[in-house]
Amino acid sequence: MTATTTPRPLDVAVGGLVRARGREWVVLPGTTPDFLLLQPLGGGTADVVGVFPDEVGVEPATFPPPRADDLGDSSAAALLRTALRVGFSASAGPFRSLAGTSVSPRSYQYVPLLLALRQDVVRLLIADDVGIGKTVEAGLIAAELLAQGSVQRLAVLCSPALAEQWQRELATKFGIDAVLVLTSTVKSLERGLMMNESIFDRHPHVIVSTDFIKSDRRRHDFLQRCPELVLVDEAHNCVGGAGQGQRSRHQRFELLRGLADDPTRHLVLTTATPHSGDDEAFANLIGLCNPDLATADLGTERGRRLLARHFVQRRRGDIRRYLDEDTPFPRDRLTLDVPYRLAPEYRSLFEDVLSYARDLVRQDRGDAKGRVRWWSVLALLRALASSPRVAEATLRTRAANIDAATVQEADAVGRAAVLDADDDEALEGIDTTPGAITDDTPDTASSSDRRRLLGFARRAATLRGTEQDRKLAALTDQVRSLLAGGDQPIVFCRFIDTAHYVAEHLATALGTKRAPVSVISVTGELPPAERERRVAELTVTHGAHVLVATDCLSEGVNLQEGFSAVVHYDLCWNPTRHEQREGRVDRFLQRKDIVRAITLYGEDNGIDGIVLDVLIRRHRAIAKATGVAVPVPGEGQGLIDALAEGLLLRGEDSRDQLMLDLELTERSRELEQAWTSAAEKEKASRARYAQNTIRPEEVAAEVEEIRAALGSHGDLRDFLDSTFAALGSTVTTTDDGFTAVTATLPLGARTSLPTGLREPLPFHAEPPAERGHAVVARTDPAVKAIARYVLESALDPTVPAAERPARRAGVMRTTEVTTRTTVLLLRLRFHLGLPTPTGTRQQVAEDACVVAFEGPPSQAVWLPDDRAEALLDAAPAGNVIEGMARGWMQDLLDKLDELTPALNTVADQRAERLLSAHGRARAGASREAQASRRGLSVQAQRPVDVLSVQLLMPVAGAPR
Repeated sequence: MTATTTPRPLDVAVGGLVRARGREWVVLPGTTPDFLLLQPLGGGTADVVGVFPDEVGVEPATFPPPRADDLGDSSAAALLRTALRVGFSASAGPFRSLAGTSVSPRSYQYVPLLLALRQDVVRLLIADDVGIGKTVEAGLIAAELLAQGSVQRLAVLCSPALAEQWQRELATKFGIDAVLVLTSTVKSLERGLMMNESIFDRHPHVIVSTDFIKSDRRRHDFLQRCPELVLVDEAHNCVGGAGQGQRSRHQRFELLRGLADDPTRHLVLTTATPHSGDDEAFANLIGLCNPDLATADLGTERGRRLLARHFVQRRRGDIRRYLDEDTPFPRDRLTLDVPYRLAPEYRSLFEDVLSYARDLVRQDRGDAKGRVRWWSVLALLRALASSPRVAEATLRTRAANIDAATVQEADAVGRAAVLDADDDEALEGIDTTPGAITDDTPDTASSSDRRRLLGFARRAATLRGTEQDRKLAALTDQVRSLLAGGDQPIVFCRFIDTAHYVAEHLATALGTKRAPVSVISVTGELPPAERERRVAELTVTHGAHVLVATDCLSEGVNLQEGFSAVVHYDLCWNPTRHEQREGRVDRFLQRKDIVRAITLYGEDNGIDGIVLDVLIRRHRAIAKATGVAVPVPGEGQGLIDALAEGLLLRGEDSRDQLMLDLELTERSRELEQAWTSAAEKEKASRARYAQNTIRPEEVAAEVEEIRAALGSHGDLRDFLDSTFAALGSTVTTTDDGFTAVTATLPLGARTSLPTGLREPLPFHAEPPAERGHAVVARTDPAVKAIARYVLESALDPTVPAAERPARRAGVMRTTEVTTRTTVLLLRLRFHLGLPTPTGTRQQVAEDACVVAFEGPPSQAVWLPDDRAEALLDAAPAGNVIEGMARGWMQDLLDKLDELTPALNTVADQRAERLLSAHGRARAGASREAQASRRGLSVQAQRPVDVLSVQLLMPVAGAPR
């Protein structure tokens, strides 16, 4: 019988160091004596492992000090610090996620994040102006809640047209990989699910089409399995006020109300138009954040204080200069309306088609078939005003609503195909050929109506080209003028066929061999990712370029970096669509001080002039007078309907007579009054509900802490330049970054890089980067690999000297000091207790700091932090004999233990500072703010790791 002994469980503290498998690891929360959760020193969350200590030989470890026989040059400490910062998977400060994001937020973009951290359950409406960066602001909140452990899962609700952009933004800027839940992807996602398992159980992060999920069957499943955090894009499309009873909006609102009914669910709503002059719709929207807001009197101080906890709204003027940053926006938008008149042949066809249309709609008996005819002739007239090609296609195509069984169904399909709805969900498919054939038995080609339509189609085919199509000729002149002035224009068309027709003409009419002009068309035929790829290829081509697009690009795609002007080839019957188109270029990061917008309109096609005067120009005037742009009030749609009715039923195409017959002058005056009133309400709401809960000085304090902890983009670029130079790589500057030859790097550095990279490797200053390229960002896999190599090679003295860009010790003479001075680079670890709605969550965080003292360790005189930071940039000013340098360093290292009490004090002071920063971020007297601070704690882990020791000596004399 043999006696056995139970191995004694390893006693290690969370945040402590252990050694296993030949390397050092940090112990993570969740560890028990019998099972350890470990993260490699300098590694990230992807490297976390779980081990049984008795199986892998885990033992306590201490961080080894530098060695006197392994000295480096003056740049070593700065290189090591940047390498260490890049390796941090999360920062120790209140914004844990920023260490893992590749975006550098503007100072004003921290305000929504600070507001969110002051809530136990985040309910926030972000209503900043178009182009300010609401996606980044919402993404910061999502990344932070995930990093802090407050949530484990995320859903984004948006239109299908924006889904891929959201997916890319979350992945490239915040490291959040989400799957698309769309009509086109749901079958493949559901394939392979376990019994009773939902897509939302299998995939923690999802981008969901609002219109797909709003149906009764899908909505129930989503509400049952929905992630803890939901971001809603363009939230104004999900609510309605008085007179806005559309079924689609009602379904979306029911979905959001169901989500908001769960008091533990975090909900972040974004929109640029939260109010739009409709008090009831605004109350419905903000009521999703707090039920009391739905009925609160926002005219009172109490109501405004309640709203301020959940609402952020800034105009461009508010943040153009914020703290120490200037955010460049275009100074002005110049508009020009360019008329054209139909050529005689085109005019003749237009009149014949209009006569046919009048005959057709006068047969309307008020049934579904009559409404199908009504919308088909409107579609035909819009197509004919657009271009000969789409007119011909429309005349040969069945109407979209031909199978409608009821008047309501015919109207719903017809409006979506013919009119320009506010609803962003309608953008997909809006540019397809609408169709004019209303005979539901297409084989009856002998019918008189069908023969007339085909005859019109043949006539339309003869009108192509600038001789008969004067609209195309006017466009050519305007585009030439824009290109001559240095602008790169986007030409927006209503239909796919028109876009291709225009692009084909401009490609042959513009440019010369010496000055080529690239022209492409992008339409809804392409999936969103392919649209963006084609646009990106166009913008990098040599010479001038012109993009011809349909409204599939009027929302979601940021085009300001490649284009500076918009041409409305087809006049929209909704000024909001014009605003959305122009907003693609008139936004943050537009390099031009002035953007241009040109609108082409027909003087003699019956309706363009009225739409331009009554809707488009009044929209501009009201926006200019009030400073805000709001959608057309409900009365506007009635006016459009009246115009169409007058044009078709009364046989009047004279602008003045039509206005007189339909009493439209009075109706348009009433519309203007209602519209102006709505804009004034919106303006008043922006002033009344302006964000003042977060004071600028509070933001300034946090931004300064963030930059001190994580470093800047410039620090990272200097780190890469120095590292590549030290390793013998050739670096070549490019327009938006640089390229680096990686083939000549040491084997250890090459093998640490991700596979599939280009050679030489292009580094871009800003994301995104195409496959095989890298971005100068701390989260880029190539940058992280290089930083890890610098750090690990510095810690391993067996690596050949030529292959180690940085060392952990150095001695130099410099004019920056007048007495012996020691600079230490410290790695600090902290044990954090972070409040969440389900209790306090324990986490480990790392930080790096630089400290310095004068004199020997036994008589150290510690220098201020800013002085220590400045000494990192000290330049050598004299040689030190190698043997003497080693002797000085060895003497210093032998006495390093004497600094332990002082370094422990440094760690404790940093912990107190971090606790104060976390408290500031959650400041406030409300119950939500108090709950967000409950259980908050920060404790320094000892001993402190001394990563680097640099001894600075005055130019003359020996150490004292």
